[in-house]
Amino acid sequence: MTDDVKRFFHNIRKRVAGLNCIIITDRDGVPLMKVGDDKSLGMIMKPSFHTTFTMATEQSNKLGLGRNRNIISVYTGYQVVQMNKLPLLVTFIGTESCNIGHILALDQQIELVLDEVKVAVTET
Repeated sequence: MTDDVKRFFHNIRKRVAGLNCIIITDRDGVPLMKVGDDKSLGMIMKPSFHTTFTMATEQSNKLGLGRNRNIISVYTGYQVVQMNKLPLLVTFIGTESCNIGHILALDQQIELVLDEVKVAVTET
């Protein structure tokens, strides 16, 4: 990934209070980039967690409500926002007090930044 993409996500992490980590993976859960502290996140760091999102998204698309774009999960001690940017998955992990609305408001900016990464992933 280019330095611009990394810099963009580092800046997001700094701007959003309580945001611990951002992980970009492909749809199979293979990590492409990590920004922040991911050492204490256990299960969320495993590829199986990320592939479960893909399966849940595909199932929710069958509800007839349109394409699922995000899944928000709240656990004991932290929150997870997963954005569907196929062929990529962007996962934000924050504390209980992290402002999820702030993360969701960045959706269009994130889409633009990831365009070149999507092309690279699709070509391989």
